[in-house]
Amino acid sequence: MRDELSAIEAVAPDFVGIIKKRYQILQHIDWLAPVGRRTLAEQLQLSERVIRTETDFLKAQDLLNSSKSGMVLTVKGNETLEQLKQVMDQFLGLHETERQLSQVLGIEHCLIVSGNSDEQPKVLTEMGKLVNSTLQLLLPQGQSVVAVMGGTTMAKAAHELSTDLSKQRNLIFVPARGGIGESVDIQANAVCAEMAKQTGGKHRALYVPEQVSEKTYAPLLEEPSVQEVLKLIERSRGVLHSIGEAITMAERREMPVETIKMLKEKRAVGEAFGYFFNQQGEVVYKIPRIGLQIRDLLNIPCVLAVAGGASKAQAIQAYMHLAPKQTWLITDEGVANSILQGATL
Repeated sequence: MRDELSAIEAVAPDFVGIIKKRYQILQHIDWLAPVGRRTLAEQLQLSERVIRTETDFLKAQDLLNSSKSGMVLTVKGNETLEQLKQVMDQFLGLHETERQLSQVLGIEHCLIVSGNSDEQPKVLTEMGKLVNSTLQLLLPQGQSVVAVMGGTTMAKAAHELSTDLSKQRNLIFVPARGGIGESVDIQANAVCAEMAKQTGGKHRALYVPEQVSEKTYAPLLEEPSVQEVLKLIERSRGVLHSIGEAITMAERREMPVETIKMLKEKRAVGEAFGYFFNQQGEVVYKIPRIGLQIRDLLNIPCVLAVAGGASKAQAIQAYMHLAPKQTWLITDEGVANSILQGATL
């Protein structure tokens, strides 16, 4: 398809340019709605006159509506955008970028959505849809236990899962690790419950304080309810997790000032599964938590790391030194461009 589009561009560059421009306008309206012309012009780095001309055309085609609060896509506009996505991703070179990124990171697959979730939060919704389709591809039929980490990205992804995942599958979502310390709605227990709700599957909860000593959590391992969940985690066929910036995650968890100072001194850049690591992927600090450890990922066939926004590029690249090779990274252009530009310097 990319070859055919390139041939069209060779003989009719204006035609292809118009399609690309209108596609990106529809895409940004979807991300930012309701949005005014001035904001849209700034985002796309086009003049307001051009935006006015193009949006008037798209409105005449019943692809968008405008009001005092801004522009939004119509039902037809949303359908058209979905139909265009695959062909435009190919033409804009995202598939080639995915190949390059997976090669640089040393993992099996990378899937990239357009945009930068630091600037366009709705990009996280598109990443969530990719999580759904990737699980559909990778999870076997029959019973599948999926271990899930908490966090904002995972909470967003949970809302994009669908009942299609449960066709010929008996899904059980379990927290990958114990951890009560974040906002209730983004804790792993809440994320698992939402994923079960969206798919028609089941879930189990794991109620264990996040930062406790080994001496404190050892007795918890003997609790029947904890034992049940830990046995399910051991049977996981899939893992869903995100990757965070080290200091941001430490502060969000309200870790001691001394610990945060130590993380800065040791140049921690990222966090995943309670492990804090530097740019070389060396673990500099670990929160003792019950449940899945990074080493356990080697034995799990379906591992999805979901993280976007250019601000997370350094953390993502550092984590990939620790990640198992079968990892699929679901990310956005903000991350991909930052990492690949750094790789070519």
